[in-house]
Amino acid sequence: MSKDFIIFGASQGLGDAFVKGLPIEGDTVWMVSRTRPESLDINDGVNRKWLSIDLSSQQHISSLKETLKDIAIDVLIYNVGVWEKRGFEDDYTFDKDEIEDISNLININLTSTITYIQALLPNLRQAKNGKVILIGSTAGLEHTNSSQVSFVASKFGLRGITNALREHLRGDKIPVTCINPGELAAEVPYEEGAEKAIDLYEGTRIPVQDIVSIVQCVINLSPVSCVKEITIPSITDLNA
Repeated sequence: MSKDFIIFGASQGLGDAFVKGLPIEGDTVWMVSRTRPESLDINDGVNRKWLSIDLSSQQHISSLKETLKDIAIDVLIYNVGVWEKRGFEDDYTFDKDEIEDISNLININLTSTITYIQALLPNLRQAKNGKVILIGSTAGLEHTNSSQVSFVASKFGLRGITNALREHLRGDKIPVTCINPGELAAEVPYEEGAEKAIDLYEGTRIPVQDIVSIVQCVINLSPVSCVKEITIPSITDLNA
């Protein structure tokens, strides 16, 4: 039976990998992003539809609900996360984070996560075996040695959203899962294969294919099972 997916953050990196690697012929994928996904041009029997939405604003929620009002969503994947300017550079310091940037990061990573998922609850309830998957980060775990205060706070918060949302949807038998990857080889396109990513980063970054495989497993479980949380750092990551 065909499925309807909605994937947030679908235009690049891990989101692009989900769009290419999860659906099969006959499925429909609603792709949420600011920029037009190149995957729209793929001709593989998957019906891909782009929803042009800027997740820094809540103004698109009403139009999203109107577009999808009669659609049963089988799988919702929320793969969105911004971080501090120069957050992963050696010279990064929290002292220099701008207030506006902090506010925007929290708005996108937490507020929009809550509001956009809330908007789609009726669609999830229409599905026979709906699932919600949120993509977190090992930065949201304890003792990961990150000094990015706002980003870490938002990823801790994402785990809180997951736990509370799971309780809210328990009566609907809709499981909610948080997946916490370590550093990803997100710059290597899905279609170029895991081996290229492994070779390029000498095994220090996780190929996006691995996360796609994990999500496939969660999606294919029976309605009885509920996977609460999965953490997947690189084997070389001593901080995770």
